[in-house]
Amino acid sequence: MTYVNLQLNPERYTGYSGPYAKRIWDAVYLDNCPKYLAGEICPEKNILYKLISGLHSSISIHIAADYLLDEALNTWGRNLTLMYDRVLKFPDRVDNLYFTFLFVLRAVTKAANYLDEASYDTGNPEDDLKTQSWIEQLVYHPKLKFACPLPFNEVRLWKGKGEPDLMQQIQKQFRNISALMDCIGCEKCRLWGKLQFLGLGTALKILFSVNSQEHLHKMFQFQQNEVIALINLLNRLSESVMLVHEMWPSLEKVMGKQVSTPSDQPSMTGGHV
Repeated sequence: MTYVNLQLNPERYTGYSGPYAKRIWDAVYLDNCPKYLAGEICPEKNILYKLISGLHSSISIHIAADYLLDEALNTWGRNLTLMYDRVLKFPDRVDNLYFTFLFVLRAVTKAANYLDEASYDTGNPEDDLKTQSWIEQLVYHPKLKFACPLPFNEVRLWKGKGEPDLMQQIQKQFRNISALMDCIGCEKCRLWGKLQFLGLGTALKILFSVNSQEHLHKMFQFQQNEVIALINLLNRLSESVMLVHEMWPSLEKVMGKQVSTPSDQPSMTGGHV
């Protein structure tokens, strides 16, 4: 097993782009969401496309937020034009970013008891205690509870027609996506891609359980890397949402025109699932 310090390997621009990167994303969408792109209207099945699109938006935002502006001078900063061209000028991409954030937030709040009682082995007893304390502060923070009381009804979501088959299908698709991440030629891109898709798969695993917190605790035993991936994904998504709101005033100056604000985007709490 290899341990990687994510703080020393931040999610940022790496130079990995062009046809190779596009080929990976095309495979992620086309191999796993062909019916959704063709106009599948079933909300239960459309959820996978929304989650992938939302994560894609988040990754693009982080690349643009920490971009190599001048290679000769090694100057890093925010590339607002790239952020606008890849994400912000597309309302549906911003919409899906918010949805994915709320989806993962809902999973963390639902698994609060499990996450609080889980053991965290970092190899350093002092860091273990700090991690346990930070997790407790996160999952029981009052703002977290009120920020995500019920962004969607997952009970209704997974109880539709063909529900067991739907769960198996989505789980299989996430295994396919994880395999696709292994094809990425950029090591850091592969690291963050696999980590965040594992986090998304863990969130789905939690929300596939539609019963009580106690039942969730008894049914699931998450691996430590799944918990790490889930918490890091929540961090990435929350920072992406923050960046969207922070960058809007500067974006209008760069683009030289008025740009619709995030508050003008469709609500994430109604009408999706």
